[in-house]
Amino acid sequence: MTTQPQEKKWWHTSTVYQVYPRSFYDANLDGMGDLAGIISKLDYLAELGIDVIWLSPVYKSPMEDNGYDISDYRDIAPDFGTMADMEKLIAEAGRRGIRIIMDLVVNHTSDEHPWFIESRKSKDNPYRDYYIWRPPLADGTPPDDQRSAWGPSIWVFDPTTGEYYFHIFSEKQPDLNWENPQVQAEVHALMNWWLDKGISGFRMDVIEFIGKEIDKKIGANGPRLHPLLQEMNKATYGSRDALTVGETWTVTPETAQLYSDPARHELSMVFQFEHILMTSDPVEGKWKPHPFDLVAFKQVMSKWQVELADNGWNSLFWDNHDLPRAVSKFGDPGRYRVESAKLLATALHFLKGTPYVYQGEEIGMTNVRFESIADYRDIELLNAYKERTAAGVSHDEMMEAIYLNGRDNARTPMQWDASANGGSARSNRGSRPTRTTGKSMSPQRWPIRIRSSITTGN
Repeated sequence: MTTQPQEKKWWHTSTVYQVYPRSFYDANLDGMGDLAGIISKLDYLAELGIDVIWLSPVYKSPMEDNGYDISDYRDIAPDFGTMADMEKLIAEAGRRGIRIIMDLVVNHTSDEHPWFIESRKSKDNPYRDYYIWRPPLADGTPPDDQRSAWGPSIWVFDPTTGEYYFHIFSEKQPDLNWENPQVQAEVHALMNWWLDKGISGFRMDVIEFIGKEIDKKIGANGPRLHPLLQEMNKATYGSRDALTVGETWTVTPETAQLYSDPARHELSMVFQFEHILMTSDPVEGKWKPHPFDLVAFKQVMSKWQVELADNGWNSLFWDNHDLPRAVSKFGDPGRYRVESAKLLATALHFLKGTPYVYQGEEIGMTNVRFESIADYRDIELLNAYKERTAAGVSHDEMMEAIYLNGRDNARTPMQWDASANGGSARSNRGSRPTRTTGKSMSPQRWPIRIRSSITTGN
């Protein structure tokens, strides 16, 4: 590992703000947040003090997983607007000194992507090896007993060719075959296409899985992972001074340095989740929550600061679109909601690293408690409820876990004011009205202003 001080990059003193488009702001009043809504709030974001927007997926998608199932990487979902709207967002943000980074979702695609539609047609189709196919066992059962992240078998039988395809997440999100050089070339081309449009980098969704070895049952951190990232760096963003951050749930301080040591030419940084996972059961995960341990929490945060002090770089965050609201997880969402939010912001922005603020975090938004499981929309949450209650977990126990850790906690409409739906929209499809999101408070009354001068611990 290198021990030389890192060359200063623009993102060392930046603050990133994540926008989850469907629940941020609805400009055309169709019940869905959109790109025009984001554009209309750029002055607010500039005043807040951020200089980078991480934009959750706006690509064309059937929305099985809220846009993380992409059917066309070079088009915009009609719910969010048009490519002209996207180009305007990049330009208008740039005029305010705000860069855009996009979600790169390339471990898998939608099963409605043209590549997969072709792949499943026949065993000799030119796109067959863009995905991972295996024949059944002699008795017709799946190739092995691996389980997907969101349900039963990791294999889905496709009757057209009589074989199974592989998926880590939803069965409508088949995994790409990263052992195929053509897949790598396709991904590199689409990345360069977006970089040429003026974006400044990527947040890389579940990137640790692209080096998987299926037959050895190796998922995250396969032996080909880092060579693939080095090839990606060289072919795309490496010469462009871009920000790249990988979503890596299994990373350690040692492996984080493999990703983010500049001498290795991979990524700028990764998201590590040790401080998040410490409140989840090691076996059953977040659906069996553990009590918050403040002393252990501080030890984890300190460890990452110390061990990445000279090599690599830390990303700093409390919540995002996949996590519960920080005030509800680490603070008091009731009487001391405001104080909790300010304390968390102060702690985050005085650490060394690049801070990421999730929409609504600056006004202390909280978790939700919907009355019925039917009110929820997240596919992961609904699959977990069905599977765990079928296995004997009570409805009440499962609902308490959902109230604490469900992903829909972060996906309710942004609270712009005290009017219906928080001023975000008339009724946001996929989200419930904001009457359940906690006490509403206008950003104009109480923003936590973010200044890059105090965000890096320097």
